[in-house]
Amino acid sequence: MTEAEVTDVDVQYMPPERRAEVEPPMVEAVEIVRVYETGAEPVRALDRVSLRVPRAKLLALRGRSGSGKTTLLSIIGGLDRPTEGHVVIDGQTVSEFNEEQLVEFRRHRIGFVFQTMGLLPILSAAENVEIPLRLVKAEPSAREARVRELLTMVGLGERMDHRPYELSGGEQQRVAIARALANRPHVLIADEPTGQLDSDTGRGIMTVLRNLVRDEGITAIVATHDPSLIDLADQVIELRDGRIVTPG
Repeated sequence: MTEAEVTDVDVQYMPPERRAEVEPPMVEAVEIVRVYETGAEPVRALDRVSLRVPRAKLLALRGRSGSGKTTLLSIIGGLDRPTEGHVVIDGQTVSEFNEEQLVEFRRHRIGFVFQTMGLLPILSAAENVEIPLRLVKAEPSAREARVRELLTMVGLGERMDHRPYELSGGEQQRVAIARALANRPHVLIADEPTGQLDSDTGRGIMTVLRNLVRDEGITAIVATHDPSLIDLADQVIELRDGRIVTPG
């Protein structure tokens, strides 16, 4: 049976590993090259990187500092553009979008979690999570319900009114994850989300992401250099000097 002959009914009854082979991936990067024209010599940050991430899976992107992880995440998330190659997310070639299209796509389809968290210190946990919902002009009742749902989901239902300085580092990162999920993105991109946390807290954050992938059907791409967290991923890809050295 060819891929073109596979029907929705066939896919429904396939084992997960076979289903991933025939279903279009949620994220596909094809022959990505990124060259920075800075200084005397151009810097080739990514060199012909290709990957496919199935729907509702967690990909761990590992590699040392300077390996190209952040550059690749920025290109997949539409924060940067490739010098060559293209990125397809949920069937749309986002690397060909204009700036206005990219802003809208990121706002509704992509959630970002960064190592620095970026919470606003004068706002409560609930108010921080609510920011993306205000940007899309969600109704107040819908905003309140979604914020409560998300903070409960990440284990902070009882700390909604606390400000960031009243929360631990792990709790702050959970708020950042909840905020990233506010508009029900299809893809969650996390760049070293456990980098500033101790090992036990970091594993707790990765477990939260693992559970969100399972329960919410989100596709997550997480950059990490911590080998102790790799076993929580469905797929692992290693970058070294801008190239994939361990296919996932």
